[in-house]
Amino acid sequence: MVNVLLAGGISMVVALLGTPAFIRFLIRREYGQFIRDDLTQHHHKRGKPTMGGAVIIAAAIIGYFGSRAVLMGIEASGLVDVRPSPFTLSALLVLFLLVGLGLVGFFDDYTKISKERSLGLTSTQKLIGQTLVTVVFALLALLVKDEQGRAPASTAISFIRDTTLDLAFAGPVVGVILFLLWANLLITGASNGVNITDGLDGLATGASVMVFGAYTLISLWQFNQNCAWVPGPKCYDVRDSLDLAIVACAIAGACFGFLWWNASPAQIIMGDTGSLSLGAALAGMAILTHTQLMLPILGALFVMITMSVIIQVASFKLTGKRVFRMAPLHHHFELLGWAEVTIVTRFWIIAGIGVAVGLALFYGEWAADL
Repeated sequence: MVNVLLAGGISMVVALLGTPAFIRFLIRREYGQFIRDDLTQHHHKRGKPTMGGAVIIAAAIIGYFGSRAVLMGIEASGLVDVRPSPFTLSALLVLFLLVGLGLVGFFDDYTKISKERSLGLTSTQKLIGQTLVTVVFALLALLVKDEQGRAPASTAISFIRDTTLDLAFAGPVVGVILFLLWANLLITGASNGVNITDGLDGLATGASVMVFGAYTLISLWQFNQNCAWVPGPKCYDVRDSLDLAIVACAIAGACFGFLWWNASPAQIIMGDTGSLSLGAALAGMAILTHTQLMLPILGALFVMITMSVIIQVASFKLTGKRVFRMAPLHHHFELLGWAEVTIVTRFWIIAGIGVAVGLALFYGEWAADL
């Protein structure tokens, strides 16, 4: 537990203190955000420093590894017997997604800046990058096993735990192929969902804090009720659950510290560097904690905003009419006259409700019939 809180605290402090320095660096390099011409209400944000997601990624990594270094130093001093938990493949895979999709987002942001346009990489280029990172993640998560023969991921579709629906129903080879496709769907969907949500100051960052906080609690509970030492029908067969809690708390802390500077009026924008990486890390947490189908509940805000885009596009192509004044949904409310802070606050409430419902379902399933 100490390791979890320490990782979150370190990453929060690093993001809180490191963001101003990064802002000054971006201003000197004139790395500013470009705004679509039809978003007239956001033209005042044109030129604002972007790629702030790099701070979140760096802070999360420093928090994760730095907490171990601090605990090792305390243990070496002999003053307190505190043993840091070992590094695990599961947590490193989540960090791999965070960094990998962060690089895809960075190239997207840099293209916008260098070519002075609001569009970065093409959808095909972005999809290729997402797919390459996902394939490496999925293969390592499914095929690399520990001494007990357990892999971090499973071919079974999971909700609160693995269900009886197994992608390997026609054999292990088919299972690997279908898992690659399923993982790609989850990671691409989640990363694009957070990316679409990142349209107002602090909106995606604040919602991400809540969801990563939820995954911290879920992973800790899975660790305390793990089948390795608490066998029974209610135990969780999740490998490396404690280390997953550490990395989830580190990312949550990084987002929390960054939010100080990203809240309205934002002094820096996370950009695709941050939104793609955070979404991918959320999907990674869902896959490795075996709570895949719970992710749409915990991330209800991201799903709602993404669905608004899908509905808008489908309606216009089928009927020639738009359902919303503008998609994504937060821009619709802007055109209705809602203040940006009002929209963000109310959408945070929706995000909090999704997290509360998800955690209630998770704990309720364990507590039922005890």
